[in-house]
Amino acid sequence: MRSTSSIDKLTELYLSGSEAGASYTDESSDEDDNHSPRDHHQINSSGFNDFCVRNIKQAAFGRREIEIAEQEMSGLMTLRQRAEDDKPLKGAKIVACTHVTAQTAVLMETLISLGASVRWAACNIYSTQNEVASAVAEAGTPVFAWKGETEDEFWWCIEKAVCAEGWVPTLILDDGGDATHHVLKKHPTLFSVIRGIVEESVTGVHRLYQLSKMGKLLVPAMNINDSVTKTKFDNLYLCKESIVDALKRTTDVMFGGKLVLVCGYGEVGKGCCSALKGLGCIVNVTEIDPICALQACMDGFKVVRMSETVRSADIIVTCTGNKNVVTREHLDKLKNGCIVCNMGHSNTEIDVGSLRTPELTWEKVRSQVDHIIWPDGKRIILIAEGRLINLSCSSVPSFVVSITAATQALALIELFNAPQGRYKQDVYLLPKKMDEYVASLHLPVFDAHLTELTDEQAKYLGLSKIGPFKPNYYRY
Repeated sequence: MRSTSSIDKLTELYLSGSEAGASYTDESSDEDDNHSPRDHHQINSSGFNDFCVRNIKQAAFGRREIEIAEQEMSGLMTLRQRAEDDKPLKGAKIVACTHVTAQTAVLMETLISLGASVRWAACNIYSTQNEVASAVAEAGTPVFAWKGETEDEFWWCIEKAVCAEGWVPTLILDDGGDATHHVLKKHPTLFSVIRGIVEESVTGVHRLYQLSKMGKLLVPAMNINDSVTKTKFDNLYLCKESIVDALKRTTDVMFGGKLVLVCGYGEVGKGCCSALKGLGCIVNVTEIDPICALQACMDGFKVVRMSETVRSADIIVTCTGNKNVVTREHLDKLKNGCIVCNMGHSNTEIDVGSLRTPELTWEKVRSQVDHIIWPDGKRIILIAEGRLINLSCSSVPSFVVSITAATQALALIELFNAPQGRYKQDVYLLPKKMDEYVASLHLPVFDAHLTELTDEQAKYLGLSKIGPFKPNYYRY
């Protein structure tokens, strides 16, 4: 029998990762580090120091995660291979504000392979994979991100990504509109050289349309969120697979028989409802749109108002892109043990700020999981402080991310190479032909073989034999 001191020594070795190199324990222990990475001067193995990550020593672990993602992101890798020699982004300087994960790292390294210079910050304070940020920094890409940033650190990281001596961005790759907002507020003169914005979230796109309506959008912008390849694949299939994973990892909940209230029945809501129904949940839906509400009804879900179900719900999932969908009034009425989480991009859907009052107690259960305790002893489970649960607390399917990432890459190429005058200071959708091209890049994985139109058939339909095959108004 080993002595207590031997066990303690083995435990210490395990937690330090010294027996097996980088490990998940490195990530876990670093989350509890109270020192901001801004306080530490780090350099990579080549002497490069234009980055700020949690721990550069995790780079080898992060590189293995990126390599796993590359294997699953076949479409994006094919695009990289086809365009690498032409360098369609040669000379482009891209400031990116996205989730910092293994999948988005594959996108960033694709952009670099196509000739771009990239500076990168996170769009979410909880979704960064520290080891992946370290791997990207080790490769020589300026990245400023770590899991658990404060609000001040979040904006500091974006500032570091935007501003560097001798480097001026020509494109913005955004997810949520924060980089665009920061440049507009702090560095508006940069828009004299920025050629365009590529935005993938419903929140960011909404902001862009608002700017356009007010005449304050200073460059063309590509709306990736409403492209077919984003809406019909990322929003639906990614959320369908990741909502269950995220809830299981954070709460160990059994789904069978639970009453779940899903707020919003867009593509994200559809994916969540389908997954939860498949595991035996009783799913109710709230909706403002009669068309989406009718779809929910015909898919077998009961459409209700929040007030009708809030007292009996076991789980609440928000996915509307709106604000104050779940208010303090609703939260006060929840039953003991109710799980509250968000699948929309923005952290405004659940009024978390209203819970930070003296009469309520916050109790950390585990990473990204808090009990909020009322004076009478009632407690609810809040996930990721109302931020995006799947990217904050679980993994996402790399193949689906590849579809969106390829769409983003093509949009950046289009904006960077478009002749002057093609795009005005407005918001645009990706051309249909590009959507079809992105889809075609991903078909070989399934050994799918497309049928080709005959000349007679093409003439009958009034189509080109090589597409596009649907008009812009077509609803898939």
